[in-house]
Amino acid sequence: MDYASRDYWAGTIKMGLSKFFILRVLHDGPMHGYDLARAVERVTGGCCSPTEGTIYPVLREFEAGGFVTAAEEVVGGRLRRVYTLTDAGRAAFRVALDAWMEATTALQDTGRAFASKDRARKGCC
Repeated sequence: MDYASRDYWAGTIKMGLSKFFILRVLHDGPMHGYDLARAVERVTGGCCSPTEGTIYPVLREFEAGGFVTAAEEVVGGRLRRVYTLTDAGRAAFRVALDAWMEATTALQDTGRAFASKDRARKGCC
């Protein structure tokens, strides 16, 4: 593990965010896996781009936990599994949003403190 690698940290962060953003886009309405992945990519400005290998295990986990339901529907002439957020999924999203906002605040505070100490160390204003 290379803890000094940006790729390591970006991958770790994106892995956690993928679950959050799957809940986020399903909050907007039901969709199948491919559209869900594209919606996550769109709402994150490309920061998170979950692959099929990432998205379907998460959806199965959410389905097993009662956070989403899945039904087979014909979409664009093809049979697809369409996922819908349950009330438990909506509640989980609200909890996740609170947790991520708390973490974001802590990261911003850390960033400001680091920048301030870095400027002081360099003798800059």
